[in-house]
Amino acid sequence: MTVDILREVLGWCAVINMGLLLFSAIFVVLLRGPISRIHAKMFNLDESDLSLAYFQYLAQYKIAIIVFNIIPYFALRIVG
Repeated sequence: MTVDILREVLGWCAVINMGLLLFSAIFVVLLRGPISRIHAKMFNLDESDLSLAYFQYLAQYKIAIIVFNIIPYFALRIVG
């Protein structure tokens, strides 16, 4: 695998993951009530705790995208 192919793969992975993050954030914001009720019943949690869990999920996913996709992509752009 060449550096150019790896750079292209990382770029597309970043684009796909950012799209999934955007979709998840919109989904959680628009449908928070029904989703919270379903998850509260499924996992026996308070609905107030789920807001924090959703925020942590989105924040950790964003950090993972940055660390595993975007930073390596830019590092390869600089090197190549």
